[in-house]
Amino acid sequence: MRYTVAVSLCGILVLASWSVRAQEQPKSESTSPPALDLLGQTPLRHIGPTAMSGRVTDLAVVESKPSTFYVASASGGVWKTVNNGITFECVFAGQPHASIGAVAVAPSNPEVVWVGTGEANARNSVSWGNGVFMSRDGGKSWQHCGLVESRHVGRIAVDPRDPLTAYVAAVGRFWGWNAERGLFKTTDGGKTWHHVLRLDDETGVIDVALDPKNPDVVYAAAYRVRRDAFGGGNPEIMFGPKAGIYKSSDGGRTWKRLTQGLPKAQMGRIGLTIYRRDPRILYAVVATEKTNIRQVAGQPPRANSDAETGGIFVSRDGGESWTKINDLCPRPFYFGQIRVDPNDDQRIYVLGIPLYVSQDGGKTFRSGAQRVHVDHHALWINPHNSDHLVLGNDGGVYISYDRGGHWEFLPNLPIAQFYAIGVDLRKPYWIYGGLQDNGSWGAPSASRDVRGILMTDWIRVGGGDGFYCQPDPADAMTLFVEMQYGRLQRVNLANGSVVSISPQAPKGQPPYRFNWNTPLLLSPHNPRIVYYGGNYLFRSVNRGDSWEIISPELTATARGSLTTIAESPRRAGILWTGSDDGRICLSRDGGRTWTDLTAKIPGLPPAGHVTRIEASPFDAATAFLSVDRHRQEDYRPYLYVTTDFGESWKPLHIGLPEEGPVHVVRQSPRHRDLLFVGTEFGLFVSLNAGQTWQAVKHLPPVAVHDLIVHPRDPELVIATHGRGIYILDIHALEQCTPDILAKPFWLFRPWPTTAYTPRLLQGLNGAKHFVGANPPYGATLAVYFRDTPSQPARLQIVDPLGEVIFEMNVPAKPGLHYLQWNLRRPGKPAKPGAPAFGPRVPAGDYVVRLRLADTTLSQKLRIEPDTSTDVIGLAAGAWEEEEMHQTEEDE
Repeated sequence: MRYTVAVSLCGILVLASWSVRAQEQPKSESTSPPALDLLGQTPLRHIGPTAMSGRVTDLAVVESKPSTFYVASASGGVWKTVNNGITFECVFAGQPHASIGAVAVAPSNPEVVWVGTGEANARNSVSWGNGVFMSRDGGKSWQHCGLVESRHVGRIAVDPRDPLTAYVAAVGRFWGWNAERGLFKTTDGGKTWHHVLRLDDETGVIDVALDPKNPDVVYAAAYRVRRDAFGGGNPEIMFGPKAGIYKSSDGGRTWKRLTQGLPKAQMGRIGLTIYRRDPRILYAVVATEKTNIRQVAGQPPRANSDAETGGIFVSRDGGESWTKINDLCPRPFYFGQIRVDPNDDQRIYVLGIPLYVSQDGGKTFRSGAQRVHVDHHALWINPHNSDHLVLGNDGGVYISYDRGGHWEFLPNLPIAQFYAIGVDLRKPYWIYGGLQDNGSWGAPSASRDVRGILMTDWIRVGGGDGFYCQPDPADAMTLFVEMQYGRLQRVNLANGSVVSISPQAPKGQPPYRFNWNTPLLLSPHNPRIVYYGGNYLFRSVNRGDSWEIISPELTATARGSLTTIAESPRRAGILWTGSDDGRICLSRDGGRTWTDLTAKIPGLPPAGHVTRIEASPFDAATAFLSVDRHRQEDYRPYLYVTTDFGESWKPLHIGLPEEGPVHVVRQSPRHRDLLFVGTEFGLFVSLNAGQTWQAVKHLPPVAVHDLIVHPRDPELVIATHGRGIYILDIHALEQCTPDILAKPFWLFRPWPTTAYTPRLLQGLNGAKHFVGANPPYGATLAVYFRDTPSQPARLQIVDPLGEVIFEMNVPAKPGLHYLQWNLRRPGKPAKPGAPAFGPRVPAGDYVVRLRLADTTLSQKLRIEPDTSTDVIGLAAGAWEEEEMHQTEEDE
């Protein structure tokens, strides 16, 4: 095991006030930098978290070796464990889409694994996929097998006789109709596909099940679903005349619809399960247009024989006839999952907000999972031992060994789905963020624990579905957090007190409309001023204790709500807003008057979701705009800039991938031409104000929903919706001007570092706990070569007395290179092959030299003393690097 060492990111610059302003720079005529990979070596670290994990959509367990199983995550790829969850590896990291709907292991050859991309739970934040993949080597490599336009896959069933024969339940597009939906079959490992069950362009298939004793008998659940342009709860369409249960007895060549005993009303989502010992017994959870879905939990369990309201049905003759046994139908579009114990046909599990369990064939139900996260989507029951269960839900993976009596949480799956983040100005700074169905959490950006940022470093600061989290920059103990649809709170982190501060409509007036992800902004000029967006823009001058409306309705429709707010850091009262129905507005006088800018943006179709407006820290007239139109079946990026208060706009999306809506755009406050863009499929960087873009390829191709350039430290905090939080070292990028990139080589000014003693703050608790990466201990030094240097280059560290105390070689390749110095003089190894550790150098001012041929470049390096007053453990708990190296060898 390798340990990374914590560092406190203390800089020598102290803000004169809390207000974040850009460093003054002259406007430059941006020119395109050389076509070099300037990002591939940029230090990127993953800090998790895993304390709350994230949504799991499917599970595939190797029956002959159940300690090996695969986890499909909603937006974080496919993960594999070979040791019953002690460790996980993301085996799908190199693929272009991270949203997973289904995973299946071939029963006859567990090395063959099938994956269907695109989550099939049609919720408001769902992402999409690009078809089906197959691995022949247990996930080490993947082959793309087509069905690109299936978009969302509900289930894959593999013929137990042949690992290359599989059925794919393709739901199809969620925001439009298309032909590539229904049930598909391949008999040659995905080289060719047969559309064995095609109903129409509106009706797909959400579930498929094979008779375990005669796999030519196939059952399919047809489903018609479509979401509208807004991010509300239930889909706009959830039922259809052709939805229902279909059966084939000849491997999909012919089909008949099963109707006897099933509802005559239009049906919606259906989940199927077959009793393994007697495949004539099937259970189904069926939704209809008459199912009571007024409550979020769906239709509760109760005895009711009326088939028309949907619920739990059983067939004991291979689907020829059905009997309703219970009303239970959890929130259909989000769940629709049912399992029967492979060894007991009377024990049924129905997945919903709780996990429902019946021991009498569905007549009665009770909760079957205590002290676990809610919202269950996947369940595997060991056919050789029914006490052994693996459960997947919105909070990750749980295992039970006593038939659900007790559950073990697997705390090492970094698949957290962040919506928005905030940072404070402590040293090290803290990061706060809101997550899908997992509340809001915070943690330090670095730790002094020798291992890194631990799961126990994370603290929960809010509940519900979490979104914006904004710490007061003048008071790190005050935090603004919110939950879905505008439920805003002010939290005192020192004593835990919470005050609800959401704006409330006067009695007798219509309620305000708040977005699922309601925008929140603390004024960059006064943190006591808080802006909050509904259908109006609200302002509080006393931290939310009272509110005033400072705008007319700023949406384009009666359903719209604001989705982004920005105030110019250069000039107070210049306010920008955007809404989920495509309206962009500006006030230049603190909200007294407003201008609608929507029609001024060239090439922007109407009604898109305005994801971000970024007011430039350099110029009050400049702002950046991003719009997402995937809900209009338009998956292109839309990114613009204005330099004249919105009177004209220039597109910046040229050069971004054609598929990949933009969620967020940020401008560095220290380099006006340095832009960062987070899209549905990754992070992109421009060094020339958006003329050209480069992908950060060592970040997984996951949705990036928020970005923050820290106002003090040269770091970019990246909030992904599926892989947690990453931090990118941008100290060199923030110095990459066209003049520097035109030089043959360059040594960048290093960021100050702090000398401290790493400590082991807790006991060694095994490999089952995820550890977030700290910054490398010591000084990070960045060097640039325009071309391959003709002679060797050396990097030297010179102490205050002028003595060269450390030297290292620099890689002789074009591009940006990052090297690490551990703040030590050279030493002698304790034994052959061990690192040579010398004494640490004292705090002070040092010089870094880059020597190439007869040219020497120099930069100052400040090593700051450790002035922390935090109690972080006894001195006896300190670990030296020599001990760390010995521990790595021992393990």
